[in-house]
Amino acid sequence: MILTAVQSQTILNPQLEIAGGRKLSGELRVSGAKNSALVLMAACLLTRDTIRLRNVPPLTDISAMGEMLRSLGGTVNHTADGIELNGNHINNSTAPYELVNSLRASFFCIGPLLARMGMAKVPLPGGCQIGTRPVVEHVKGLKALGAQVTIEHGVVTAVVPGRGHRLTGGRIYLDCPSVGATETLMMAAALADGETVIENAALEPEVVDLAGLLLAMGARVRGAGTPTITITGVERLHGADYAVIPDRIEAGTFMLAAAITRSHLRISPVIPEHLGSVITKLEEAGCTMQHDGIGLTVKADRISAVDLRTQPFPGFPTDLQAPFMSLLATAQGTSVITENIFENRLQHVAELQRMGAAIRMQGNTAFVEGVPQLSGAPVQGTDLRASAAMVLAGLAAQGITTVRGLEYLDRGYAGLEDKLNSVGACIERVSANPALVNVAA
Repeated sequence: MILTAVQSQTILNPQLEIAGGRKLSGELRVSGAKNSALVLMAACLLTRDTIRLRNVPPLTDISAMGEMLRSLGGTVNHTADGIELNGNHINNSTAPYELVNSLRASFFCIGPLLARMGMAKVPLPGGCQIGTRPVVEHVKGLKALGAQVTIEHGVVTAVVPGRGHRLTGGRIYLDCPSVGATETLMMAAALADGETVIENAALEPEVVDLAGLLLAMGARVRGAGTPTITITGVERLHGADYAVIPDRIEAGTFMLAAAITRSHLRISPVIPEHLGSVITKLEEAGCTMQHDGIGLTVKADRISAVDLRTQPFPGFPTDLQAPFMSLLATAQGTSVITENIFENRLQHVAELQRMGAAIRMQGNTAFVEGVPQLSGAPVQGTDLRASAAMVLAGLAAQGITTVRGLEYLDRGYAGLEDKLNSVGACIERVSANPALVNVAA
């Protein structure tokens, strides 16, 4: 029996059981981008008016960010296709530790809170344990805008000194093109007095999406998507109605689902420019792609080894490194995968080896020798994208694969098993069997 989304949410200690070896056929719908929606929600702190966000995915991370905004005095109401947010009654500049610790993206609130309230106290962030993701660039940038910033007992306190409590535009050079720092500083600068220039800014589509919302709110932003972003501060921002871009990581995961099962799938909506490096690597591996203006049709019959290195956009995304490794574990030949972004993002290797993958590690590089067939096994998702990698491997494996760690998976994929079942997969969400838990631990 395949469970409905409502039923699956009520399961205690859930895991996925995947019967592999099935061809997939049909169309998969891509949800709105989680990583974009989270920062767009934080931007509602910049105005007293209502922000309507459409195409927001129903994810646990989205719910957590909603709780964060409510804790600060905002209102969050869910609509048929998104969320309505209102910051008129924001009265608290201190973010709760438990919320920031569970959701790294909630640290984004420091920029708009500081710009709006003149003060912000935000604990250092938590999230997936995939490596150190420091906030040095955020702090350095806020200081360049005139804030006094201290870090004590795990809490970042930022204050705008003097009368008026308004940040001052400045020139900021990021030592590394951090997406989070770029977005935080864009929001802070939107209400600053004067012009702010962010150099070596992140180029990611999510940065461009934030600029789109800020422009819709009346901000003056130019250069998003290039290494230099210029923001001319305004005194007030107003409400807006805005649609979140499609999730490029979910789209890439679905493309890999077609490839690993050697199937034909249409994936929609897709913005090919957001997935250029992924499309290139899939074509190198033997897939054919056809874009019809809205969706992308992926055909895969034979997969050959390719090498890849994770890099900031427009390079190959670290968020698809683990899912792509699952594919290459079934390719003909030996692939070399180098993880350059997060030092702990190769924990899925041991789980793929449990399924029969032939992978050898050397530092941050994995040598993946393709095998004719993976075998179903009990495996653990160690972070969000590793969990997706386990699901993909289970689709291709012979026999039954059980995937634990769904608290990670559900943070980034809305109804993943329902979507895959709609195109021919056989995945069931069930309560974990204690015996299997012990085997996989």
